[in-house]
Amino acid sequence: MSSTLIKPQTINAPQIQLTQLYPQSLQLSQQQFKRISQFMEKTTGIKLPESKRSMIQARLANRLKVLNFDSYSQYIDFVFSSKEHADEEITMMIDLLTTNLTHFFREQTHFDFMENSVLPALVNDGITKPEIWSAGCSSGEEPYTLSIVMREFMSKNPGQITDYSILATDISTRILSKAIDALYPIESVEKLPYAIKHKYFLKSKDPSKPFAKPKSEVKNKIRFERLNFMDPVFNIQPKKHIIFCRNVLIYFDKQTQLNVIGKLIDCLVPGGFLFLGHSETIFGSNFPIKTVSTTVFQKTKEY
Repeated sequence: MSSTLIKPQTINAPQIQLTQLYPQSLQLSQQQFKRISQFMEKTTGIKLPESKRSMIQARLANRLKVLNFDSYSQYIDFVFSSKEHADEEITMMIDLLTTNLTHFFREQTHFDFMENSVLPALVNDGITKPEIWSAGCSSGEEPYTLSIVMREFMSKNPGQITDYSILATDISTRILSKAIDALYPIESVEKLPYAIKHKYFLKSKDPSKPFAKPKSEVKNKIRFERLNFMDPVFNIQPKKHIIFCRNVLIYFDKQTQLNVIGKLIDCLVPGGFLFLGHSETIFGSNFPIKTVSTTVFQKTKEY
């Protein structure tokens, strides 16, 4: 059967005349944009359409100032050279051009299904210490939510699960640092149920710097690491019982989506569960999985 996956997302942003905002020397030409976008797709799998050119120019503008470059031509020559520190700048560029958007309990129905169906299924199979992976964890809201869900299940079902471990990965070192710091605007938790806020978050006492922070019992079960979905294989050990990889594949072309999904499935134990974003799905693939809920898949136990 043929495989049909998500169409790469293209945002139809209004076209901005770059000449209105920047002098000629500080404009990103079409050729320069093409070189960066091709590099990003080859290196990270992320597709950057022409409509993103002004965004790329804006996000890289400060790097020109920091490096004392007078033009994007100088910057690109440096980034793609073999000069000292060029590799560090490539990592910085990838960080700046990676879009990260998330919030606590995003796509709530997934976490409800995990608590009410997936975890009882694992317990029924004798799993008392689930291994979980938040792949593409962004600024950390997803893995911290997963940790809260685990603690809620354990408190409601004493003795069924005795421990758990969460791996959280992203390609952006900048966003991983933010996830590790775990300091979030107070608004990010305001809509959460009071019981959840009171039980699992700390609130700053300084009214001039309002933030919320997950409590240590939520944080200390999570390990953060950098991972690129374009790596040939994911050296993830031990294999996972639950993998969340949501709202990431929409930025990849079909073949890259297939490759990433195949590698994710390889990291699941037989009977493990894969969660994709609600705008992502798989039709008629030959992967050893079955659909168990909306964009939730279970690896066949025979595989």
